[in-house]
Amino acid sequence: MKISKIMSVVSALTLSFALSSCGADKANDSNEDTSKNETEVTENADTADTADEKSETPTGEVVKVTMVTDEGGVNDKSFNQSAFEGLTSYKDEGKADFDYIESHSDADYQPNLESALDSESDLILTVGYALFNDTSEAADQNPDQKYAIIDNANVNEQENLLGITFADHQNSYLAGYIAGMKTEANHVGFIGGQKSDVIDRFEYGFRAGVKAAAREKDTDIKVDVQYANSYSDQAAGKNIANQMYQSGADVVMHAAGGVGIGVIEAAKENDKWVIGVDRDQSDEAPDHMLVSTIKGVGDAVKQIVDELNKGEFAGGTTKQFTLADGKAVDIAYAPNDLVAQEVKDKVEELRKDIVDGKIEVPQNEEEFTSMGYDK
Repeated sequence: MKISKIMSVVSALTLSFALSSCGADKANDSNEDTSKNETEVTENADTADTADEKSETPTGEVVKVTMVTDEGGVNDKSFNQSAFEGLTSYKDEGKADFDYIESHSDADYQPNLESALDSESDLILTVGYALFNDTSEAADQNPDQKYAIIDNANVNEQENLLGITFADHQNSYLAGYIAGMKTEANHVGFIGGQKSDVIDRFEYGFRAGVKAAAREKDTDIKVDVQYANSYSDQAAGKNIANQMYQSGADVVMHAAGGVGIGVIEAAKENDKWVIGVDRDQSDEAPDHMLVSTIKGVGDAVKQIVDELNKGEFAGGTTKQFTLADGKAVDIAYAPNDLVAQEVKDKVEELRKDIVDGKIEVPQNEEEFTSMGYDK
């Protein structure tokens, strides 16, 4: 295990990362390949509080957080990075001090959670549904330690665990509608990381949005779907996207973390269009990116820190963010003219209808069929 230290709030962060990923599954609500056994850990130098003292976060004090990533790592250009950036922002503002531990495979999760206890933080934050089983077990074994997990419900309603989920199907519906209206070939694609409840929301929300566009255009639109079985294999993402583009698709959406970097590269090389995920990815392909679905993990993490700073912690529950919450679940258009204004205007109508409950968006294949999107 390689150990480096973040030396308190006034130290400069010096980071060097390699590109990595979105995260294996838990049955009820759940997102990640590489066999690298090395784990990078950063620790604060000043962890003076005892476990009993930190179990009750004093109001108004700097909140200490240890973040454990899934295999994507903090530079995945996706939701691990978003969480990292949120914590970095609050560190700069003096609201939080944090450590992070990067995982490189699912075998790292359990030992990384054990290492996280050493920093005696107010909160251990795990990023990605792949960590749910290990996080739940750690919460059982350490009842005085507060935990929060991104992208998984608190299925067992553990009092020292907070689940944080996002209605990814809702903004994926908007992205699917944009793809369906933009395609000239009436042929689009979707590339997922690993099959799971979380990625089902992306896939079937996207499919439903494409179907809405197809009905509006009064035509059939073919949707290719393939999974990379990874959240870090960029080569796999590029290979799958190349095949889709070369078979006729002209728009591809990915929900695959670091795999998506390969998808974006394929879009540029094939001179086709791509849809990003989790954060605004337009800077990766300014001339080919249509829109990105936004999962405001950084904003969600900051909200949790704010609550801890007030002496509040919603353990035992699940906090879900939806399209109605704005930045937490949203879309971000690339700063180009690839999406017509009339389509953007229609998207805002669809957004309102989803928020108001006039449009039901499926989260999985069963709902896709029962809601009539397969017709």
